[in-house]
Amino acid sequence: MSELTTAARPYAKAVYEIARDSQSYDVWSDRLQFLAAAVADPALAKLLDKPKMTHAARAEMLRQVASDYLDENGSNFVNLLAENNRLELLPAIQALFEEYRSEAEGSVEADVVSATELTEEQAQKIADSLSRRMNRKVRIKSSVDPDLIAGAIIRAGDLVIDGSVRGKLQGLKQNIAG
Repeated sequence: MSELTTAARPYAKAVYEIARDSQSYDVWSDRLQFLAAAVADPALAKLLDKPKMTHAARAEMLRQVASDYLDENGSNFVNLLAENNRLELLPAIQALFEEYRSEAEGSVEADVVSATELTEEQAQKIADSLSRRMNRKVRIKSSVDPDLIAGAIIRAGDLVIDGSVRGKLQGLKQNIAG
């Protein structure tokens, strides 16, 4: 993964600078998130990986799929990645872009995986608590995993908090076994 990150860094930096200069962080976040998800989709990835497909055809295919998210800058970006055979870097570019954006905004995105859907009040309490702990603005991205039984797992930067019943049961299992 580090090779992909290294290759993605100059593209992510360039996109970040464009977004910063044009004050279009949200537009580029949405665009990169969509493009990253598109190239990660197995069906589209299979089509993009056809050996006889030209770079221009790959770019055109991705531009058609993402047409609602692309303006001229977005289309040029897709063309550039296709010409340099770098479309597979889009997930890494998106992740790096979000890191650069978070650092510039003094914020961090927290992934919260809970056993049940979080209410707005619960999400706000988690964000407030993490904000105090990390001295940064926290944006919550939540998802549901019923296998957790109850509770949640929170990941924000290097911080991981496992408050799930599944995690506690695994810890108990390890204590008993060892």
